[in-house]
Amino acid sequence: MAFFAFRWSVPGAGLRRLGKVLHMSKSGNLIVRLEQPPVPAERTRVVDYKIKRIGTVNNILGPVKSPYVSVKPEVAGEGFSGRILYLLEDS
Repeated sequence: MAFFAFRWSVPGAGLRRLGKVLHMSKSGNLIVRLEQPPVPAERTRVVDYKIKRIGTVNNILGPVKSPYVSVKPEVAGEGFSGRILYLLEDS
């Protein structure tokens, strides 16, 4: 049986779950606990489940084993706490 590399070409295929928003920092950035490696690059686009752009990765914080990601939001608001965010990966 041959192994074929398959690349998704459907909407949402370039999404990777980033994690849950814990809170908003004093500087206005969203603090997200990273759920799975690898650590995203800075300036990677962050979206919600509807592919609505939330912001960009601003900084990586905390210990290597369980890092946190700081996301600079594009839209002002306090309603992000508890939401699951995703990385929009370029192909």
